[in-house]
Amino acid sequence: MKIVRIINNNIVTSIQNETEVVIMGKGVGFKKEIGQEIDPRRIEKVYTLDNPSNTDRFKLLLRDIPLEEIQTINEIVSYAKLSLGKRLSDSIYLSLTDHLHFAIERHEKGMDFKNALAWEVKHFYHHEYLIGKEALEIISRRLKVQFPIDEAITIALHIVNAELDNTMDHTVGMTKIIKQIVSIIQYTFNMEFSEESLAYGRLLTHLKFFVQRITMNRSLSDDNLELFSMIRHSYPREYDCAFKISDYVLEETRHKLTPAELSYITIHINRVINDK
Repeated sequence: MKIVRIINNNIVTSIQNETEVVIMGKGVGFKKEIGQEIDPRRIEKVYTLDNPSNTDRFKLLLRDIPLEEIQTINEIVSYAKLSLGKRLSDSIYLSLTDHLHFAIERHEKGMDFKNALAWEVKHFYHHEYLIGKEALEIISRRLKVQFPIDEAITIALHIVNAELDNTMDHTVGMTKIIKQIVSIIQYTFNMEFSEESLAYGRLLTHLKFFVQRITMNRSLSDDNLELFSMIRHSYPREYDCAFKISDYVLEETRHKLTPAELSYITIHINRVINDK
């Protein structure tokens, strides 16, 4: 690969498979010129972002970011991918690098903030929260910055964004909707859920995909109305609760639940309230 643009001593751009890529490596751009071959031994990371706009923003961001911070983000994202066992959108390199740099500046000024979604993230995205806690350890080891535990919440939300390829606002909105749906179920049946139970875990998994789908205005098809009618009559209390959820979702998102969606929620409610 040849150098197309030199961002700084440690960041250059090139073309790979007809796509502009950003290349990071200590000294990869030092005393180099456009058109020269890139020394493969100096390449630590090749970033291929999802669109030219994000690539341009990333180049501008990396121009002023210390190499140690970039390497720290690379380790955090690598750990997250390994722990989750799934692909993450490369947009996380842009969003998390930007966030970390700003967070360090705020921390140095004593401006650490509480995250209002701490409870929701710990309960609804527990795996991502644990990764966020490990990220704090990585940051502490590499950058000697001791963030408060709330910073793990924000990192977890960035990871959720990358899993779903969402914006932060979208993920925060989804989290609030999930919290309200869980509250409706708990209030209706006057009970608290065991957070370690399989039924509760299945409910949260269903709600995450459910809310993701409705915020994208996608509905489940009604291809088995007889089955849905049977579910409605077999679990009348659970179905009434699902209908309350439907009213809330309609008011919040203007998405009208189909009989299929009502039925699936009904089944999950039945499982979680009868879980022992």
